[in-house]
Amino acid sequence: MSQTKTKVICFANNKGGSGKSTTCANVGYSMVTEGKKVLLIDGDMQMNLTLSYFDEEAALGFNESGENLYTAIKHQKELTPYIRHTAYEGLDLIPSSILMSGIEVDLFTMWQREFILKQGLAKIRESGEYDYILIDAPPTLGCWVMNIMCASDYLIIPVEASPWGLFGLANLFEFYEKLERIAPELKILGVVVTKANERKNQFKQAIEVLGSLENVRLFDTYIRIDSAIEWSQENSLPVMAYKKTSRAAQEYLTLSKEVMEYAHR
Repeated sequence: MSQTKTKVICFANNKGGSGKSTTCANVGYSMVTEGKKVLLIDGDMQMNLTLSYFDEEAALGFNESGENLYTAIKHQKELTPYIRHTAYEGLDLIPSSILMSGIEVDLFTMWQREFILKQGLAKIRESGEYDYILIDAPPTLGCWVMNIMCASDYLIIPVEASPWGLFGLANLFEFYEKLERIAPELKILGVVVTKANERKNQFKQAIEVLGSLENVRLFDTYIRIDSAIEWSQENSLPVMAYKKTSRAAQEYLTLSKEVMEYAHR
């Protein structure tokens, strides 16, 4: 693990709809409110993390201009020139592109293809400019997600509290175990439950199952269903900027404090 202060954390789950992008976006913003400097990296072709901070016109501009992560990875570039400032001081973002859908094919022919993202991030990490780099991974398990995990110190797994939320989790853990040979420093920081409804049985079942996982932390904070999240996304805002007093805003702030505490143990 790097001796610089920068911690790299990826958010991954091969199950779609787990709340990965939302959690990554809002944990990052909450960290900034605690005085940290954060770089977000959107690794998903759906561009949800990018759209959390930029409107559709700006996001399409990044896509069409080549000022995005796909261009950097395809041409094996250093990532600093692709950083874009958000409207919030201390919070920057490297946008994605819909062309990320073809990244697996591009990586296939590259030498040491599992480490392209790690190499591109090296200068940024070494600079120590950011306290945290948070990466949103796509809902897949392939060479690109392997890249993201190999570039990270920690993995956070958002899991939806629903009957299907736990589906495929075993595959993710198996994928992680296989990575230990090439990324032995990567640690699972924890599992965070999202879209929780405490009145439903599946929430209790999810908590019970996840709490029983061996050597995997379940974050104390879980994110409940809150309309403020949806409205904030409609306005390309983090939920705390949209409605600071909302339940979701406070839950993401508490979660971010947990993340920072565990990342520095």
